[in-house]
Amino acid sequence: MKVGIIKEGKIPPDERVPFSPAQCRKLLEMYSNLKIAVQPSPIRAFKDEEYEAADIPLQEDLSDCDLLMGVKEVNIEDLIPHKKYMFFSHTYKKQPYNRNLLRAILDKKIQLIDYELLTDKNGVRLVAFGYYAGIVGAYNGLRGWGLRYGLYELKPAHRCFDKKEVEEQLKNVKFEQPIKILITGHGRVAKGAVEILEKTGIKHVSVNDYLTRDFSFPVFTQIHVDHYHKRINDNGFDHEEFYKDPSKYKSDFLRFAHESDMYIACHYWDSRAPMIFTHDEARSPDFRIRMIADISCDINGPIPSTIRPSTIEDPFYGYDPISEKECDFFDKKAIGVMAVDNLPCELPRDASEFFGDALIENVMPAFLDIDPDNIIERASETNLEGELMPAFRYLENYVKGLE
Repeated sequence: MKVGIIKEGKIPPDERVPFSPAQCRKLLEMYSNLKIAVQPSPIRAFKDEEYEAADIPLQEDLSDCDLLMGVKEVNIEDLIPHKKYMFFSHTYKKQPYNRNLLRAILDKKIQLIDYELLTDKNGVRLVAFGYYAGIVGAYNGLRGWGLRYGLYELKPAHRCFDKKEVEEQLKNVKFEQPIKILITGHGRVAKGAVEILEKTGIKHVSVNDYLTRDFSFPVFTQIHVDHYHKRINDNGFDHEEFYKDPSKYKSDFLRFAHESDMYIACHYWDSRAPMIFTHDEARSPDFRIRMIADISCDINGPIPSTIRPSTIEDPFYGYDPISEKECDFFDKKAIGVMAVDNLPCELPRDASEFFGDALIENVMPAFLDIDPDNIIERASETNLEGELMPAFRYLENYVKGLE
């Protein structure tokens, strides 16, 4: 098999790669039947010269490759017919902005394997960038707090060479008074956020202590869905029921909003679930949160202050709870918002290596050796005959533009 690593064509450009030069070398040493070629690119975090130094050939025309691997959506005009592609397509949720991309994939008889759909036999995702979203999101939240209150300055994460430099910047974080920071979520994203707060020296405390005690030093706590939801009819909670039908529940978040200065949102949100807090609740005099790092970034979703995504270059904006509109980030009445929707791009080298390690361990054996758990088939939305795979036939009307 010959694998081609394509250059990213989506605008704005993405500097991440599926495999670093060292990981390409590792794969070649692991599999004697494998060849790898890299399409030249001026924007990658790993430069063409680094691939050449690892004896990975640069090749503009990848039409002789069996599998083409990128990160973000491939431009329609760059798709090569009758090939296998692996990238984040953002189509399986019927995203309207990528309908034409899926149509083109079917027309060109391409097998689309979506990273987001690569799971083990228990349905657990095998590869993701979420950990680095948590790292950068929490860092940006701390950076925003320092800027807003003139306490300290942190170098923007995308101007740091790597995660190590980001961690060195954390020495600059200084609080004039105790601060309480709240994290929602317990997945990969939350893991990254927790790591940053702990490296800053902020103490992790229990949920009960967070709600009932005052502290003379900065603290944070991490809450799960059962902490901030309760059943509508009796205030109870059942995990299985909640995940099956969250519409039976209401938010119990306000008790945390009364005790928190900063909120780092790392949760996954189901559109059937209640809003985490409402516009009215944000106007309450007891609503204490002044900075929200919304890593989940669901626009017009459960966090009403997230009214638009922000950008890596301009990550912060203000939300005025009274007018429910965007305002100056430094307005004293505002809730500061960080809602960058492509956070791992700020540390592309580290994020790429983290992602590539997971691919090498969990996915590439299914391509290059055996696939007893049908990992590749389950993640394939289309086949080489120009058809939707059986599990994705629900996309037929989406492709036709009927929904």
